[in-house]
Amino acid sequence: MSEPFSVPVTVRGYETDSLGHLNQSVYLQYAEHARWSALTAAGAGQPELMAQGIGPVVLETTIRYLRELRVDEEVTVSCGFEWGEGKTFRVLQTITKADGTVSAEIVSTGGLLDLQKRRLVTQPQEFFRKLTTNPGLFGL
Repeated sequence: MSEPFSVPVTVRGYETDSLGHLNQSVYLQYAEHARWSALTAAGAGQPELMAQGIGPVVLETTIRYLRELRVDEEVTVSCGFEWGEGKTFRVLQTITKADGTVSAEIVSTGGLLDLQKRRLVTQPQEFFRKLTTNPGLFGL
């Protein structure tokens, strides 16, 4: 697995529920933000992928909620990639508070969808290796 890429996020008031905790669905938004930030930083953002007729897809996501988040807390959202032999890969993400406490762990299975054929790309790591300007962000 690669060293995780990370982005800072501040919990905003409108993202919280009636108990004052970060709404559970927002954890997914933070994870998505970190994944797109990693893709963009590696030179494989949405414009580059669309120009190739490729779209990243999430096939499965699991979240472990460990510690609550509240308004104005500063967190970092990491994003590391784990590659196998097939058409899919795993994205391992951690949401960490400023004091180092892990708030959530998110594991997703993803792939790259050929938008014309409507099939997953056979070797996504090879696609990223060729397309990106910084494949190291993907552990390649």
